Amino acid sequence: MASRWRLGWWVVLGMALTNHAGADTYPVKSITLVVPFAPGASADGIARLVGKELSQALGQAVVVENKAGAGGALGLIAVAKSAPDGYTIGLGATGAIAVNPHLPDAPPLNPQKDLLPLNKLADIPLVFVASAASGFGNVQAVLREARRNPAGVSCANSGQYTSQHLAAELLASLSQSRLVAVPYRGSGPAVTDLLGGNVLTAMVDLTSAYPHIKSGKLVALGLTSTRRSKVAPEIPTLAEEGITGYAAPGWMGLFLPAKTPNEIHARLTTAMATIMAMPHVQAQIIGMAAEPAYLDGPGFASFIAGESKKWASVIARLGPTQ
Repeated sequence: MASRWRLGWWVVLGMALTNHAGADTYPVKSITLVVPFAPGASADGIARLVGKELSQALGQAVVVENKAGAGGALGLIAVAKSAPDGYTIGLGATGAIAVNPHLPDAPPLNPQKDLLPLNKLADIPLVFVASAASGFGNVQAVLREARRNPAGVSCANSGQYTSQHLAAELLASLSQSRLVAVPYRGSGPAVTDLLGGNVLTAMVDLTSAYPHIKSGKLVALGLTSTRRSKVAPEIPTLAEEGITGYAAPGWMGLFLPAKTPNEIHARLTTAMATIMAMPHVQAQIIGMAAEPAYLDGPGFASFIAGESKKWASVIARLGPTQ
């Protein structure tokens, strides 16, 4: 009996030492960074930049895995189901984290319960634009027409319930105007139809629209962010253009599976804080038409709570038929 007790004690002690050593030596193998979008977009580029720097900081390979689908939720569902050991990290954006949970056909992901915020990476400026042929020279001209005309003013977006769609709905709500949503499969097709004269305005990411703004084919009416973009400092924000209280930037950050140990979360937090402060990392993010916007885990969680509340309110106002 005594020998059996001693054996049990040694097993428990061995497990405790193993767990402690695991936290102290992390990482001992490669890490997977899941990107829930197709290769080539700004989110993918930022993830690959961060992955490269994180690999150097931790001394282990960081492998980017693209797993697109369900509006950015499919890849995060895989992250949530993975072992909470720090070897699977996910990139999450506005839609999957703060919008999808409030939809009637929401994917089976509860970000608040299933994921642990690691840090915010960047804001993705969205821009409200009109075709040069439309004759709209500023946002107030668009909104006057949207209030005067019973049919409203058409506004292209990158898909129903995307951050672009909801940013336009928030604009319509705050300005008490009618912007008629016209969804497309991405910002690229929306910009193409805007250039072709099939719609009058669009709410799209700055990356897609900026070349045409610079060429004079599109008129930039305002950014959705709270401050001007370093990428295009000449474009005012919609708040500057008279839409008081307006703020609807897209954003992205990193997440771990819920119940990831505090020690591993802290190790990654230290590495990411250093990485995001590097001037060359910030410069490359800006080069992808995004804005570096670091927040640590608690700060990011608080930010997400506010974003979730805001978009829940916008979605509720849209109603089931929108």
